[in-house]
Amino acid sequence: MADIQRLSGNRLRRDTDFFRKNKLVIMPLVFIAPAFAMFSLFVIYPIIQSIALSFTEWQGIGPKKWVGLDNYRLLFGDPVFWTSLVNNIYWLVLFLLAPVLGLFVALFLNQNVFGIRLVKSLFFFPFVVSQIVVGLIFAWFYDPAFGLLATMLEPLGIKIPAILANEDWATFGIIIAGLWPQTAYCMILYLTGLNSVNPEMVEAARLDGAKGWQLLVKIVLPQLRAATFIALVVTVIGALRSFDLVAVMTEGGPYNSSNVLAYYMYDNAIFRYRMGYASAIATILFLIMDVYIAWFLMRLLKNEKGAS
Repeated sequence: MADIQRLSGNRLRRDTDFFRKNKLVIMPLVFIAPAFAMFSLFVIYPIIQSIALSFTEWQGIGPKKWVGLDNYRLLFGDPVFWTSLVNNIYWLVLFLLAPVLGLFVALFLNQNVFGIRLVKSLFFFPFVVSQIVVGLIFAWFYDPAFGLLATMLEPLGIKIPAILANEDWATFGIIIAGLWPQTAYCMILYLTGLNSVNPEMVEAARLDGAKGWQLLVKIVLPQLRAATFIALVVTVIGALRSFDLVAVMTEGGPYNSSNVLAYYMYDNAIFRYRMGYASAIATILFLIMDVYIAWFLMRLLKNEKGAS
C-alpha cells in the first residue's frame, strides 16, 4: 500500500513539474482550444466541405455526382464569370479611393470649432446605416424620373440616363454607392489615428517651415501608418466580398453586366440549384482572398518584428 502511494506521489510530482516547465505553452492552448473548436466547426469545416462540393454536381437535394474538374472547366469558359471577375477588379481599384477620401474628410473634421461634433455625426451616419438601406437610397437617387440627381440636374437642362439600367454605367453606379459608407469607415479610422499624432512633432515641423502638403506627407502620414494599413485591409476585403449593394440595386443586371463573384455564386446556388458550380466560384473567390490575406499576414509579422 505504501509503495502504491509512493508511486502515485512520484507520478503527481512529475506531472506537476512537467506543467510548471511547460505552462507558458499549455495555458495558451487551453484558452485557445474552445475558440479553435468553434472556429473549426463553423469556418474550417464548411470551407473544406465547399471545396469538396465544387468537384460534384448537386442540386441541393438527392445524391451528389462526382464530376471532377468539370465545374472549373465550365467556369473558365463562362463569360459571366469573367465579367464578374473584371467587375470585382473595378471594385478593388475604385474602392481604394475610400482611404484617400476618408483621410481628407478626417483632416477636415479634426478641428476644435463650434458644431464640429454635429458635422462628425453626419459624416459618421453612412457607416451605421445598413448596406440594404444604402442600396435603396442610391437606387432612388439614380432614378431618371423621380430621383434626386435628376431633380437637381433638370433645371440645368441636363438629362441623365438610367444609370442602373445601363450596361456601361451600372457597375460604377453601385461602386459609388459603396464608397459612401466605406469612406465614412476610413474616416473613423483616421480620426482615431489623428488623436495619437504627436503635437510636438507637428509644432517642431512648423517652426522649421513645414506647412500644408509637406507637413502632411513628412510628419502626419508616417504617424498614421497603422490606421492606413487597417483602412487598406478592410477596404480590399470589402471590395472582394461585395454582394449586398449588387443584390439590392441591380441583381447583377442588366444582362449580368454588374455581376460580381459573390452575387454570381449566390445566383447559381439559390436560383439555379447548381450547388457544385456555385462552390467552384466560391473556391476561386476564396483563393483570391487567400493571396491577399497571406500578404497581409506577412506584412503584419514584418511590422511586429520591426517594432520589436
